[in-house]
Amino acid sequence: MRAGRRTRIPLVLGVAGVCLLTLIMAPMMMVSTFPSIVGGELPDCEAAVKNVSAESKAATADIPSDYLKLYRKYGKQVGVQWNVLAGVGKRETDHGRSTLPGVRSGTNYAGAAGPMQFLIGTWGGKAKIKIPSKFNGYASDGDGDGWADVYNPADAILGAAKMLKRNGAPEDVRRSLFVYNRAWWYVDQVMEIARKYAEDGAVAVPSQAEPACDEPLVQAAPSGTVAQILQYALAQRGKPYVWGGTGPDAFDCSGIIYMAYRNAGLTIPRTTFGQWPFGVRIDAGEEQPGDLVFFNAGPGTSANNPGHVGMVVSPGKMVEARCTLCGPIKVTTYRDRTGIIGYTRPLQNPQVLEQLRLKEQG
Repeated sequence: MRAGRRTRIPLVLGVAGVCLLTLIMAPMMMVSTFPSIVGGELPDCEAAVKNVSAESKAATADIPSDYLKLYRKYGKQVGVQWNVLAGVGKRETDHGRSTLPGVRSGTNYAGAAGPMQFLIGTWGGKAKIKIPSKFNGYASDGDGDGWADVYNPADAILGAAKMLKRNGAPEDVRRSLFVYNRAWWYVDQVMEIARKYAEDGAVAVPSQAEPACDEPLVQAAPSGTVAQILQYALAQRGKPYVWGGTGPDAFDCSGIIYMAYRNAGLTIPRTTFGQWPFGVRIDAGEEQPGDLVFFNAGPGTSANNPGHVGMVVSPGKMVEARCTLCGPIKVTTYRDRTGIIGYTRPLQNPQVLEQLRLKEQG
């Protein structure tokens, strides 16, 4: 079934910022599924990200060369699986080859347009938008001509990559596809196509997205208290970011940390601004699970007033609720991130030490 035959649900879009400055965005756009195949091997929990497969013979035979280059380019640039992007392009318009209404001009009956079948409202309100300009949507200028044109394959594929990223890819790729087009049969069909396009027949996900990686992280915690903290924080992975959120359904960056410590019976400050001076400073390279890593991020923040925080779960990795447009809560790498201003250890704060002492007594 092609794009012109589906039921679509419109999207209300917002503009996002950093951890302490963001607007909440509603879900999005399009609407399709074969069952997923789950292998029995344990994931490589030491690798930051699994390598994305080369294209299969089926991919090179079916995908036009210019489209294949765009899927690979923007998949890598945005950080989503290239073969999932290609699966969407195939399912929506056969990589732009469809002659149905709305693919090359106008819209289909549901208001969708272009090779990746965006609703015009989801794109930004118009099919062609001058860049830069103010708009709410995924309109993108992929070819650098100063316009975001929903009918331009480079622009449309870059916009689709951004949308998948915002809604959970590459970690929760099925969720991101469901938001793209709200039907599980669509999700299954795109995943089946994506697997056929990969040389190894897989849709690779970052290793930190594997639930099997949680147990080794918790078992490696330096104490039972840290294990409790990590267990709670990791269990929130996949939930959305909401400014001011402290659960149970959504969190902001400092909210998930506050609640993780609270789960272990410990009270620390609620906000990033309060958490930064609370913990004992730790030198880079000395951080351990349960410690916090702070970033100079966003308006009104500085080296002494950080705007974002994550919790270290293992050397080089943290769990974080980053921002509305950054996808769900996830484990990410931090050592290659810009704007780090320092590390702290809340468990060494005198107030927390007293709380721990009372817990042991009681």
